[in-house]
Amino acid sequence: MRINFGAKPILYPQPVFILATYDEAGVPNAMNAAWGGLSEENEITMCIDSGHKTAKNLMARGAFTVSMADADHMVQCDYVGIVSGNKVPDKLEKAGFHTVKSMFVDAPVIEELPMTVECRVKSYDPETCRLVGEIVNVCAEEAVLTNGRIDPKKLRPITFDPMNHTYVALGEIVGYAFKDGTKLK
Repeated sequence: MRINFGAKPILYPQPVFILATYDEAGVPNAMNAAWGGLSEENEITMCIDSGHKTAKNLMARGAFTVSMADADHMVQCDYVGIVSGNKVPDKLEKAGFHTVKSMFVDAPVIEELPMTVECRVKSYDPETCRLVGEIVNVCAEEAVLTNGRIDPKKLRPITFDPMNHTYVALGEIVGYAFKDGTKLK
């Protein structure tokens, strides 16, 4: 028997994205966001409320980065989601995060988070909170690569469980895409 929960924002997995931007003075800021994903081959879409400092920053600078929150930095990633950059301008420093400027867009890369997607703003609608970014580059630390590819077991990305308000680490391989289903042909 299925149990109905009504219309709620519940999907599995929900990636935990850490969006980073510079403000008009060049001060880095970041926030935790879970409502988003790929919408085209080189496009990422997410819901960012217009009241967030990050929303103001990305419109002012036309760029942002998206780092994958990981199990090793779960506390820091949760913190940047709890605390507003409008009230705590040095929240990245308080989280223990350090940044360097992206080589591809006018936005910071968080050094402690090993995978980052660098984006230009394609569009942002403050009414719907819909942000669309053009993916310009993806970078990852060598420590999370195996045979030159990002290895989820090493990256240990976390997802948000909206039903239980928990973070869950990913990494276990259960099958092979575009291969295992051919057994049913």
